[in-house]
Amino acid sequence: MELIVHDPAEGVYAATDDYAHAIEVRDPSRFLFVAGTMGLDRDGVAGATLDEQLELVWANLRAILAAAGMGVDDIVRLTSYLRDPGYAEANARARVAALGGRRVPTTAVVAQTLAGDWLVEIEVVAAG
Repeated sequence: MELIVHDPAEGVYAATDDYAHAIEVRDPSRFLFVAGTMGLDRDGVAGATLDEQLELVWANLRAILAAAGMGVDDIVRLTSYLRDPGYAEANARARVAALGGRRVPTTAVVAQTLAGDWLVEIEVVAAG
């Protein structure tokens, strides 16, 4: 499998250091589509703070990916759903740290979550 980042220099606004406009996935053998994943512990209890929920989200994503024989390096697309636009910076920091600085196409959407104590939800697409 080959990943090629596409960030055109003309005709579109510049991508920033923490995301890519597009990634071309050449010759993958499989894709994994991960449902929105919340910052809940094993008992289904939400972390008390945004930072705790972000830690739990990424721990949960790593566990889901591992169950499929994948890891965060296999993520090729990411969407974050934030309860508040003020969460964007912390979410971006957590994403950059979790991906080790690797840029992927990402979108952040401000939305009402299904439960009031869910502050962030992240869904990913992985390819291997």
